[in-house]
Formats: sequence, C-alpha cells, structure tokens
Amino acid sequence: MPDDDLQTLPGVGPATADKLIDAGFESFQSIAVASPSELSNTADVGESTASDVVQAARKAANIDGFETGASVLQRREEIGKLSWQIDEVDELLGGGMETQSITEVYGEFGAGKSQVTHQVAVNVQLPHENGGLEGGAIFIDTEDTFRPERIDDMVRGLDDDLLADELERREIEGTVGDNETMETLVEDFLDHIHVAKAFNSNHQMLLAEKAKDLSEESEETEWPVRMVCVDSLTAHFRAEYVGRGSLAERQQKLNKHLHDLMRIGDLYNTSILVTNQVQSNPDSYFGDPTKPIGGNILGHTSTFRIYIRKSKNNKRIVRLVDAPNLADGEAVMRVQGEGLKPE
Repeated sequence: MPDDDLQTLPGVGPATADKLIDAGFESFQSIAVASPSELSNTADVGESTASDVVQAARKAANIDGFETGASVLQRREEIGKLSWQIDEVDELLGGGMETQSITEVYGEFGAGKSQVTHQVAVNVQLPHENGGLEGGAIFIDTEDTFRPERIDDMVRGLDDDLLADELERREIEGTVGDNETMETLVEDFLDHIHVAKAFNSNHQMLLAEKAKDLSEESEETEWPVRMVCVDSLTAHFRAEYVGRGSLAERQQKLNKHLHDLMRIGDLYNTSILVTNQVQSNPDSYFGDPTKPIGGNILGHTSTFRIYIRKSKNNKRIVRLVDAPNLADGEAVMRVQGEGLKPE
C-alpha cells in the first residue's frame, strides 16, 4: 500500500508511515489487527495516538463487524486442501492439510517429521485435481534438515501418471524414466521451494516476516506461495530460553512468531506447517509419556495437531490429536526411499 494511503489515518504523517511500512504494517488490515502498544513501540508514537490509528484502521478495513454463518461458509469454500498422497491420512485430515490454518506435526527423533515437510513441499506444486495447490513452498530450516536430494527421491517416487502430467504442465520435453528428463523435472520442483536457514530465534522470526514479503510478491505470478514450513518451530526457542525464569519471555516471542505465520496463511490462502519437538512427561504412569513442547500457546494456536510415532520397520502411526471439526483418529503410513507411501 502506498504511503499516502496510510497517511489518511489520524496521526500518521510521512515519517510515521515509513516506519509502519518498514515494520511490515503495509495495509489497513495489518494495522487493524495490531495492538496499540505494538504500534506505539514500532512507529514511535504515543499509545493514545496509536490507539486512534488502530481504531481508524479497523473502520477502514471493515473488520470490526459480525457476519452471518452463511458468509463464513462461503469464505471457507476458498480454503484449499493439500494432500499427503496417502488416502488413509488424507481421510483422517478431512481431505488434506487446510490453507489458512497452522498444522503442527510432532514426534520423537526419527519419527518422520522432516520427511513430511519434504513430501508436502513436493505435493503442494501438483495441480488441484491431483491433491496439490499449484504453488510454491517456503522452507524455514532451523535444524539443517532440508535436503534437496530428498526432494529428488520424492519427485521420482511420484506415480508415473502424475509425473507425465507434470512434464506436460511444466512444458518439459521427454518421457518418464529418462534420466535427463527427470533431472530437469526435479530441478524445476526445487526452483519452486524457497529455503532459508535460521541461525537463532530472532533470525527465525525475521525470516517469517520475509516469508510474508515473498508471499505477497508471488501472489500474482504463475507460482504463488501456497505452503510455509518451519522445521522445527521450537528448536531455537528451546535452546535459548532455559529455565523457568525465561519461560514467560520465550512463550511471548513464540506467540508473536505463530501469529506472524498465521497472518501469512490468512492473507495469502497459504497452508502453514510447523514441526515440533517433544519431551517425556515423568508424571505419566500410563500410556505414552511423550508430549509436545511449547505449552498452551502452541496448543491453542495450532489448528490441527498431528502426532507421529514409530512402529515396526518403516511404518509410522499418524494420529490426529486435535482439530476443530474432525474426530480424533489414527492412520498408518510408510516412510520409504521414494517418500511417504500408504501401508
């Protein structure tokens, strides 16, 4: 949004408009959903002025009113479903991972969380009729888990009919099975995955803001961003904020980070996937003592929570722990060289 549009708000001059835009408040809507204190600290204005700016932005953005359930239903029809290409898992998720939502996948080391992130980074590029969203992916890597070689394996592991469709859709000459043709196809898949490595929690939060900018820039292109993945969400926060004394600050920063990610999902109809580490609950005498870290902040913000646990050989149990409109349940999948496959 141009500066002079923001300057129509009371108390916002050219300098204040520049500060707001630099901080990511580029529209009436982004200002409307901010708190006066957040705006005051960002734009260096008094809290009373910030409150007036927020109130005016809410009126301009028309977000302070109610709407009918029918309107909500019509808006939800715009939500996309991103398939895992495993019927049993997709059925568990009501058709796949939703856009405009945060899906959290947690599990112990080696359970297959990063395998899921790589697989959906491939699947999101497929056409809608094949379970994709016809868009690119952003991958925020906090644990050095992203491997382009794994994308190579998973692309080659797609069904031959899907591969043939992709060659035609991407205008790549050749046939499925021809090594040179497949290398070109893999490279094209990789070109639509934007990867950044986060070195600490502050850098991770900055990358989420950059992901918003990239999503905005790509929105009108042939390959809009349709998935943002953070693997893992909590690793840096867990390492940097140790002990009960730093818990409140950690949770506050984590909460802001999650809402920044949710904002991307809402604004650009994007699916947000985060992986999470776990800890063992020593007070648990019965059942599985494994529980995700992040506390209630993450539990309340995640729309869908999925727990993956190891089974025999390469089998994994995918359990839907929490969802607003779906029943809890389990599905089985395999983690193979070619990617995630049905049992």
